[in-house]
Amino acid sequence: MMPLRIEAPTRNIPWLINLALKSTIYKATLQIADMDRHLYADHTLTLARHPSETDERLMVRLLAFALNVPADDHDGALQPARGLADDEEPDFWRHGLAGELRQWVEVGQPTDERRLARACGRAEAVRLYCYAASVPVWWAGLAPKLARLRNLQVWQVPPESSQVLASLAARSMQLQVTVQEGQIWFGNGQTSVDIQPRALMGSPA
Repeated sequence: MMPLRIEAPTRNIPWLINLALKSTIYKATLQIADMDRHLYADHTLTLARHPSETDERLMVRLLAFALNVPADDHDGALQPARGLADDEEPDFWRHGLAGELRQWVEVGQPTDERRLARACGRAEAVRLYCYAASVPVWWAGLAPKLARLRNLQVWQVPPESSQVLASLAARSMQLQVTVQEGQIWFGNGQTSVDIQPRALMGSPA
């Protein structure tokens, strides 16, 4: 007797692809003590990790949230966006109560300056955090094209720091972030890393 064979209809293929590429959910509690901004708060985040995202990028993403979250939600909260899954969204953004886009926070090294130009046209403030060892070469080619974007800040997280951050990645995380005079301490109680981001563009204030 011949084994039964079932052919999947063509219309199901996109669904199967989406299932295979399903994001992984990570949860993190951040205890933030930012003395530079007089911000002391705990935040619990649920993050969808795209299949292409590395531990290093995920943790730099959490660092970017800690450095940009407002002291209160009176004019909107900083929220996760779809980032890698959607070219029209950053990693985090904050909309004001009237719907205006206050903050655009992104992680990585976009190769097309038009993406950042569009972001600066939409949001009042745009911050980009890059972290790879290849940043100097990437930035040398991109920086001249971004000079006119007055509401853009670009920060480099030293690669040796981002690599230690990657070692802290877990599906459930309890993390402490302390900021004082531009110096950042980021840890989980057992391992910590001292981070001093470098301002590549925009005011460090």
